Amino acid sequence: MTRTDQLCQPDQPDQPDHLAPAHRTRPRALSLLKPTGHLTLGNYLGALRPMAATQEHADCFFGLADLHSLTIPHDAARLRSLVAEQAATLIAVGLDAATLFVQSHVPTHSQLAYLLECVATTGELGRMIQFKEKGRGVESTRASLLTYPVLMAADILLYRPEQVPVGDDQRQHVELTRDLAVRFNATYGQVFTVPEITTPPVAARVMDLAEPTSKMGKSGAADGPGVIRLLDPPDVVRRKVARAVTDSDTGPDAVRRDRAEKPGVTNLLDILEACGGSAEGLTTYGALKRAVTDAVVAELDPVQKRYAEVAAERAYVTETYARGAERARSVTQPVLAAAYAAIGL
Repeated sequence: MTRTDQLCQPDQPDQPDHLAPAHRTRPRALSLLKPTGHLTLGNYLGALRPMAATQEHADCFFGLADLHSLTIPHDAARLRSLVAEQAATLIAVGLDAATLFVQSHVPTHSQLAYLLECVATTGELGRMIQFKEKGRGVESTRASLLTYPVLMAADILLYRPEQVPVGDDQRQHVELTRDLAVRFNATYGQVFTVPEITTPPVAARVMDLAEPTSKMGKSGAADGPGVIRLLDPPDVVRRKVARAVTDSDTGPDAVRRDRAEKPGVTNLLDILEACGGSAEGLTTYGALKRAVTDAVVAELDPVQKRYAEVAAERAYVTETYARGAERARSVTQPVLAAAYAAIGL
């Protein structure tokens, strides 16, 4: 899921957040990325680039969900390194009209999560699909793996969005968010806006080059042969694309989309198109891979150049995220205060 060299302030001062969303001058958008691995081409095309477009019409809050990274065993030094890398990357990819923040720097997120835990039930949390999947075959899991959907609900409800665009993989969590908001409001008084679930526009879906039936994810091995990292140099991109899985078809129409029969070729065509290239006139897999390589390198080049500049300006990155966290706190504190008062604290 585009950040740039400058944190832009909203067009007008923040209005008191007890006002109904209809009083806002622009709709509010929220997106958090979990720093569990290096950002990939899939993250860029499928999330970060659409997030950049959202800035044109919405007041955007984009964060790094470091607290969500603690639900499974992790290395503390690696987590800090990934947060630093992603913080600079988000600036480098052009999210210059967004409020950028690190989740753990905005205490209202974890504070509201506890209040929502007090209206959630273990039964509904135990039915979460991701909890079942990650706990399958494991002797025990962290309690935070069970409760993190409540933290996700707090992430959303604190900003009182009217709509939450969500893919199928997160729909269950947003449905839980709605359930908790309705239950809290009915029990303790009207505090939360109950967001509507919307289906976002279809973004580029990039699959693993070595396993084209699986999504290109950021949580795998750093040297995954089928994963193009956002910061991979051109020679690495070229090597990975050259080794991408295709098939044995050598006919004149071998280069064509067929997700069921030709998933590898279809994935390369999708990447080529998403990066502004064209498959016109391509008849061999070698030509297709060269075209994909050129298009990907051209797409990533300005991002990587800007990242090098941003990474060298650590004080600037720190200040950008500090200002973003300050604004996020100012926007979410009234919501937390209302929830505290309603529940009797």
